[in-house]
Amino acid sequence: MIMRVLGEGQYEITEGHLDHLNELDSALQTAADTGDEAAFTSALSALLDAVRSLGTQLPDERITPSDLVLPDEATSLAQVRELLSDEGLIPG
Repeated sequence: MIMRVLGEGQYEITEGHLDHLNELDSALQTAADTGDEAAFTSALSALLDAVRSLGTQLPDERITPSDLVLPDEATSLAQVRELLSDEGLIPG
């Protein structure tokens, strides 16, 4: 799966890491649902850090369609709420 972090680049994530990323996404969803800014900031940071550490960053010159686009760390709670589906940012 190819995930894009806005303003940063694309990462290739193997199927084996999706369960962990979904757990982090669930924490983000909960923080957004409750409007807890501190928990939201922490959860978004943890999710993006995991994508960066578990994924392989693709070279900028390689243009590949993204399966999923994630907001950057500067994205507000209100903006992320607009992106969230019933499954969070990461389906599954």
